[in-house]
Amino acid sequence: MTVTAARGGRATGLKAGSGHPGRPHTSYALFLLPGVLAFTAVVVVPFLMNTGISFTNWQGVGTPSWTGLANYRALVDDSEFWASFRHSLFMVLAMAVVPTALGLVLASALFDYIGRHFGSRIVAVLRACYYLPQVLPIAVAGIVWSWILAPDDGSLNALLKAVGLGSWQRDWLGDPDFALYSVMGVMVWVQLGFPLVVFMAGLQRVDPGLHEAAELDGASWWRRFWHITLPQIRPEISVVLLWCTIAALKVFGAVYVLTKGGPGGATDVPSYFSFATFFEKTQVGYGAAVSTVLTAIVLALALVGLRFQTRAEDAEEGVRA
Repeated sequence: MTVTAARGGRATGLKAGSGHPGRPHTSYALFLLPGVLAFTAVVVVPFLMNTGISFTNWQGVGTPSWTGLANYRALVDDSEFWASFRHSLFMVLAMAVVPTALGLVLASALFDYIGRHFGSRIVAVLRACYYLPQVLPIAVAGIVWSWILAPDDGSLNALLKAVGLGSWQRDWLGDPDFALYSVMGVMVWVQLGFPLVVFMAGLQRVDPGLHEAAELDGASWWRRFWHITLPQIRPEISVVLLWCTIAALKVFGAVYVLTKGGPGGATDVPSYFSFATFFEKTQVGYGAAVSTVLTAIVLALALVGLRFQTRAEDAEEGVRA
């Protein structure tokens, strides 16, 4: 519907519901164009090129030879490939499950107890300390942890010897039985700050009246946390689990710096397996197939997670309505 208003002999056409007359709707698309072009150049085109290379046999020089699905058929029977994905499940535990659980408890403790008794300034300092590993370059953090976990003069073994637990000393990164768990411990330390910060932001929107009423009724801190806090910050929990799981599937830097997939492939993960196949073994087509499969899994996981999150939000809005 168009409303025509005459002012000083001039007719001005205004569309009903339009706050900016005469502004073309296509102008908004112009602001999106740089981002779309950058995304296409940096993500879409390299992914399509990588997918194309995955159907070839190529050593990085010369002309690639078309092999069709041969690389993907070889992946099905590759025990090292499947072992790297099993290690990724441990990384998901270390980078998603454990940090989410610890982050929930720590964020609630900082918000409900530390903030109430010691003030917001102490909370801000502690929050920054927990988040610091997220800011540190993974190469720097990895080198420091390799010093700490060194077998001969490492800080951890020296501490164990000093407190009378010398029998617990290990080659933490060189023993196949302990290397993966050592990397997992480092990744818990690295990843913990992100869930904690997100959950503390989510706790800001929880109605304090619910906690006050429950506290007056005699509910303990744990019962208030379980029955009030957790349901209120469910969207944040979903986002953190999805984000951290994807990060765990893509983890590369920590493995490269700490163990380079060793010893004997004990800490190999798909991203490092693809890197080693691509650059060290110069099996470019096969390495591209590994990275293509990993990308497909991450995309599928992201789409499924976003779908479930959307359904949960729609259901919550329906209950409120």
